[in-house]
Amino acid sequence: MAKVAVIGAGLAGSEAAYRIANEGFEVDLYEMRPQKKTPAHRTDKFAELVCSNSLGGKEITTGAGLLKEEMKMLNSLVVKTAEEFSVPAGGALAVDREKFSQKITETLENHPNINVIREEVKKIPENYEVVVIATGPLTSEELSKEIQKLTGQEHLYFYDAIAPTVDAETVDFSKGFWGDRYGKGEGDYFNCVLTEEEYERFYEELLKGKQVPLKDFERAVFFEGCLPIEEIARRGKQTLLFGPMKPVGLVDPRTGKQPFAVVQLRKENKEGSLLSMVGFQTKLKYPEQKRIFRLIPALKDAVFVRLGSIHRNTFIQSQKVLKPTLQMKERPNILFAGQITGVEGYAASSATGILAGINAVKILKGEEPVVPPETTMLGGLVKYITEPKEELQPMNPNFALLPNLKGKKVRDKRKRKLLKAERALRDMEKFVKDLSSVSA
Repeated sequence: MAKVAVIGAGLAGSEAAYRIANEGFEVDLYEMRPQKKTPAHRTDKFAELVCSNSLGGKEITTGAGLLKEEMKMLNSLVVKTAEEFSVPAGGALAVDREKFSQKITETLENHPNINVIREEVKKIPENYEVVVIATGPLTSEELSKEIQKLTGQEHLYFYDAIAPTVDAETVDFSKGFWGDRYGKGEGDYFNCVLTEEEYERFYEELLKGKQVPLKDFERAVFFEGCLPIEEIARRGKQTLLFGPMKPVGLVDPRTGKQPFAVVQLRKENKEGSLLSMVGFQTKLKYPEQKRIFRLIPALKDAVFVRLGSIHRNTFIQSQKVLKPTLQMKERPNILFAGQITGVEGYAASSATGILAGINAVKILKGEEPVVPPETTMLGGLVKYITEPKEELQPMNPNFALLPNLKGKKVRDKRKRKLLKAERALRDMEKFVKDLSSVSA
């Protein structure tokens, strides 16, 4: 019988192994813990939730909520187990993390088609028909070097400087202008303008902002080329004006003058529905980021679809390495899943594991691997991480990833999200039926 190796028993690896095993194929599931520990994990259990115990919102009008509904339709082990061990958390799906990971561990260890191997994988195994790499952001150093060789060194990042990303629909475009420094380019940046008084207030609050305490394994990221914006600010009031907020080379067409300070927003996707804050990597606590960054006039009512952080995060440049099926372009029998692909969040990591499992089975059966419709949240995420772009920054599930509705423009935001969610679930239902009909 054909054999598959799944490397890593986190959320993505657990989903991939479960999917493949349920289709009748034997899986060797590799997990290096407890033989080799990571700086963040506390136990040797599978699918351990390292940070929060929340898998995000439950409502389908939230990105994580819609994705989890899609995952249910795909027979997700993670969502099923999370619901079994849920704890009260308002509109979010939160779990008793110990019972959650214990149940997933038992489910996989007791599966007749899964062979658990507790050892560190240091080289990509060659003796399997299919290999799924789902080792996450804390991939071991030796395996990281192997992945570098496999993908090309320039495609593997060890420390990720993430700036906040804003939903473009929530930006006040009357408080700035589109334009590139010195007129170069085609107006790819939106420049949020600040007066001297507005800058003073922003600067003072930035210095006072509460920060997330660093973990030991995060300290190495503070190198000169990737300083948090609040650290730059501490070097003096003018430092930001010569750095991320410099107005040099920009002329406001409304006044014909150079602004006192600007914050540049750059498109994160082709549609321009996502805008990232250039140079605004930060260690501020999430509520502080929202409070302080909303002092920028154009961002007064901004919705942040991703907040900033600086932390060790191993992920490949999937847009150069992977097909939308999560197969490697150069080695199609090797698939990647989870945070190592550039998706963020528990639900997104798990969902890519399901897709990798589906396509591993397709390969084993000699069938054509599949891609979810881009109108689904899973399809939108996969499109984001694999479509051409110069550099990939990790992304969590959010509605800006989904195509616009056809026909009349819907102004009410919640109604628009609901319509997109209903479309996504219809399209996912058809996708699941098509999978079943091929397998039958």
